[in-house]
Amino acid sequence: MTTVPVAPDTFHVFDTTLRDGAQQEGMGLTVLDKLRIAALLDDLGVGFIEGGWPGANPSDTEFFARAADGELELRHATLVAFGATRKVGATAAEDPQVQALLDARTEVICIVAKSHDEHVFRALHTTLEENLEMVRDTVSHLVSQGRRVFVDCEHFFDGYRANREYALEVVRTAADAGAEVVVLCDTNGGMLPTWMGDIVSAAAQIGVDLGIHCHNDTGCAVANTLAAVEAGVMHVQGTMNGHGERTGNANLITVVANLQLKYGWEVIPPESLREATRIAHAIAGVTNVPVTNRQPYVGQSAFAHKAGLHASAIKVDANLYQHIDPTLVGNDMRMLVSDMAGRANIQIKGSELGYDLADRTLAARITDVVKAREMEGYSYESADASFELLLRSELGMADRSFEVTSWRVFTSHETKPEGDSEATVKLRVNGEVEWLVGEGHGPLNALDVALRRALVRAYPQVEAFELTDYRVRILDQGHGTDAIVRTLIDTSDGSRTWTTVGVGTNVIEASWEALHDAYRWGLLSHRKAHN
Repeated sequence: MTTVPVAPDTFHVFDTTLRDGAQQEGMGLTVLDKLRIAALLDDLGVGFIEGGWPGANPSDTEFFARAADGELELRHATLVAFGATRKVGATAAEDPQVQALLDARTEVICIVAKSHDEHVFRALHTTLEENLEMVRDTVSHLVSQGRRVFVDCEHFFDGYRANREYALEVVRTAADAGAEVVVLCDTNGGMLPTWMGDIVSAAAQIGVDLGIHCHNDTGCAVANTLAAVEAGVMHVQGTMNGHGERTGNANLITVVANLQLKYGWEVIPPESLREATRIAHAIAGVTNVPVTNRQPYVGQSAFAHKAGLHASAIKVDANLYQHIDPTLVGNDMRMLVSDMAGRANIQIKGSELGYDLADRTLAARITDVVKAREMEGYSYESADASFELLLRSELGMADRSFEVTSWRVFTSHETKPEGDSEATVKLRVNGEVEWLVGEGHGPLNALDVALRRALVRAYPQVEAFELTDYRVRILDQGHGTDAIVRTLIDTSDGSRTWTTVGVGTNVIEASWEALHDAYRWGLLSHRKAHN
């Protein structure tokens, strides 16, 4: 039987999205972005939010000033300012960057200290003794000013392997100077879980509360964090959605969910954990870095099932192929429809969409249709809207909002202000024929303009429809420009987003099919919502 570790009396969940996570390639956060993310992190119930490095750049200095002046109200978390030990040859009391940490007006300050001897020699260009004095002086000065101090021992694990005694002496010096927690950092992300225990245990002999900070360069950041927890740390650092430079940091949501749902430790309020999926995606909306579909616990695919065998079991008990109840993290089970689907997949998916497919013969027939369509290149696992339209057609409930009788599009090398393409769409809506021309930048834009104009008089709600993403994939690469292509279109009306699919050897025809279905499903959904 597996032994579950006992929770320490005090345990810290420390988020560093706004500092270490913000170093991710391509990410740039404004002060307003950071204030919004901090509020969301507080909703999650983390204990500490590291907001950045005041004095190192103007935006972080402004962030702390605005937070201190009342623009950030935290219910659960304590805001933390990050900085470094004083400069070589100076004193902490006279170092302007140390003073900037005090000026940030946070209760807690986290400073980074060198714990790898080679970094002391080659980065700081000083002696091992002076580095220890820099740690001692900075920590004691900040403590004397009434601050709680955490110390990040940078490159601790690499430093321990190179010079065990010195790395431990840095930890000891920080503790003796008054550091509340000393954090062991796998800065290069090179550790493996089986290597963690002995090193953390050796540091624990010093008698100070320890933390862990892992990067994901070996793909083991979460596992390394949990291994360190089992070895005795009482403070875990990580970032939302695993943000961070290179391959990122330990994903804090995954760490927290594992501690809470696997170990049984209440490290954040249970009601906050049930908001994890919402919060992860809300933060992704601010950072403009989408949550990976396969991210544990909160990803769109975290509880998605595709194989027919899984679906048959799930009909008996939803948890037969799920390691937890998805609602515990605010997520939900999704049934995917594909050529791997069995009758059970179709029945469950139909039920999710509000259709009764209990008739086994009917469900089997629809399953065969789906598999045949998938063989042609369609993909319904990511295009629920197109699947519902197909389902309604097979059930004799096809949408009749409008009927397109013809369409065509022209494009040329000549670019005008209104675009380089012209489309004509002729359709019948409410018994009347509409024949409209649209101009746009590219064939799809022109077709969208024409279709929207043809429908807007009968259905004013289409004005809110907006294409938000468009993806094209070649399915049989050996045929070159004659290949079959699949297009996926995401459309939004401002409150929800839906996906439709089109397939053909003509990319414009495939795009038109997906666009046409997007309008059909949008109108269908609007009608259902108002009936």
